Amino acid sequence: MKEDKLPTIKEIAKQLNVSVSTVSRALHDHPGIGLRTKMRVQKLAQELDYEPNQTAIFFKQRKTFTIGVVLPNLKEEFFSEAINGIEEIAIQNKYSVLISQSKDEAEREKQIITTMKNNRVDGIIVSLAKHTVSYEHFIALKKYNIPVVFFDRVPTGPDFNKVYSNMNSGTREAIEFLIDKGHRRIGVLNGPEEMKSSKERTETYKQVLVKKRLKIDLGLVASTDLTREGTFKAMEALLSQRPKPTAILAINDYIALDAMLYARQQRLKINKDITFVSYANLPITSYLETPPMASVEQYPFKQGAKAAEILIDLLKKEDKPAKPGDPETFQNVVINGQLVVHSKR
Repeated sequence: MKEDKLPTIKEIAKQLNVSVSTVSRALHDHPGIGLRTKMRVQKLAQELDYEPNQTAIFFKQRKTFTIGVVLPNLKEEFFSEAINGIEEIAIQNKYSVLISQSKDEAEREKQIITTMKNNRVDGIIVSLAKHTVSYEHFIALKKYNIPVVFFDRVPTGPDFNKVYSNMNSGTREAIEFLIDKGHRRIGVLNGPEEMKSSKERTETYKQVLVKKRLKIDLGLVASTDLTREGTFKAMEALLSQRPKPTAILAINDYIALDAMLYARQQRLKINKDITFVSYANLPITSYLETPPMASVEQYPFKQGAKAAEILIDLLKKEDKPAKPGDPETFQNVVINGQLVVHSKR
């Protein structure tokens, strides 16, 4: 038995003996259509369970009302929270969200951007893969009128819309916290050197040590590729320093957990023999018997929501033609982090 076909405007027009354009206008409450005709059309459409052809509508408006989101890895709670913020704003503005993961691979990120472009998303929100150093695949979207907003892991340079946490203030607060606790040999467990945040973290670390008149030893700064193996290797390098660091500032809570695991394997007591401070302040740390002593809250929900707000504003501006000669402006939103102390020990 054949399935019932979905009702169309043509079918409504045929049954009522009116033109297709009359039905279309009646369904859209066009002022040029009489009340009686409107009521007849809308009543029959309801009886037939008629639904508009969204594809045709999108084609006419040249919009899909879909936002693409590219993240390094959804298993990280930070990015899950950011997605919640993005979706809340998108749904309020009647946009759908298409999510994809770069798995921290620059080439995969490029492929995803191409796929999203070909599927005509209206705009894209991105947190960069760890080894992304070229932004050409994002810049190329401009000729297709697809705006891009970056968050958390953002590109360098002023010509991008971006939302991110103030790495300088968070790092300064974290290191000063450790110094106030009596630590003088403080290690930094950084991310890949290509990441903008890694460079900023190292620079702020040096500035604070100079301010506090402490010796700078760059042997106490090590990089992880964000894998457990990479973190273990970086921890091995840090703990081989003489004298050993008594505290470590880790790039995020997940890296801190791997680093703490390595420290335990070396028979070190967490936050006694060696103290940890990290970034992100993820809820998961509240379930740990010995969490990092403190973590810098970076407000992922707020970052995601703000990125979505900026993108939707850009999409609305596209509907209004720009005046000739108007310079392109970019939004640079910095959200101040806050150090949250987990343990008084």
